Amino acid sequence: MRWKESTVLLLISPDGVEEAIDCAKAAEHLDIVDVKRPAEGSLGANFPWVIREIRDAVPADKPVSATVGDVPYKPGTVAQAALGAVVSGATYIKVGLYGCTTPEQATDVMSGVVRAVKEYRPDAFVVASGYADAHRIGCVNPLSLPDIARRSGSDAAMLDTAVKDGTRLFDHVPPDVCAEFVRLAHEADLLAALAGSVKTADLEALTRIGTDIVGVRGAVCEGGDRTTGRIQPHLVAAFRAEMDRHAGEQAAAVAAAS
Repeated sequence: MRWKESTVLLLISPDGVEEAIDCAKAAEHLDIVDVKRPAEGSLGANFPWVIREIRDAVPADKPVSATVGDVPYKPGTVAQAALGAVVSGATYIKVGLYGCTTPEQATDVMSGVVRAVKEYRPDAFVVASGYADAHRIGCVNPLSLPDIARRSGSDAAMLDTAVKDGTRLFDHVPPDVCAEFVRLAHEADLLAALAGSVKTADLEALTRIGTDIVGVRGAVCEGGDRTTGRIQPHLVAAFRAEMDRHAGEQAAAVAAAS
């Protein structure tokens, strides 16, 4: 494994600088601050200056992630966008392979991203992101993501949901299929990240199947609303407490079985 913590990592996605400041107030409870722009899609890209401002707003020891967008099959365009994100201060670069209809197209896009990003900053972390509801938008199958990430030299494979209509990760890719996604990622020496309207009720399954990174927004917003609600530090703390509880229970179960 390229990089692995003993507990599941929590990635929180503020939609701007003000929410990032709220994340900073809960910094002890989260691991990665993710910069996106929900108005431009599930993995919508934010502006370079917003990435810089958020990087300045959160503690230096907290990695900043940035989405490059729900991208088309335009490898050169996407590579330039990814370079812009890392130049702006992000060290995790996430690419939503929205417009790639075959694994070959997706690998082509991600290979360009990896080269552009790692030539500038070798320690940057590249995430190939697909969609649990791929069948609704015609992009690559979720279970093809680990191999796409491996072949392109990426560091992680991720699943999110493309259409934010209230349906969730497990509505489209049930826990047993997510477990296969995680297994394939780990076999390829990758981290496995899962998101998509994740709730606290999903944490037992996400922990049990070995997820490395859990990405959330709505679950830590007031009213549970990712669009109109604002991230609340106390909700971040509560979500993290539930993550840690499930991690502890899973560790105890493994120890008892060994």
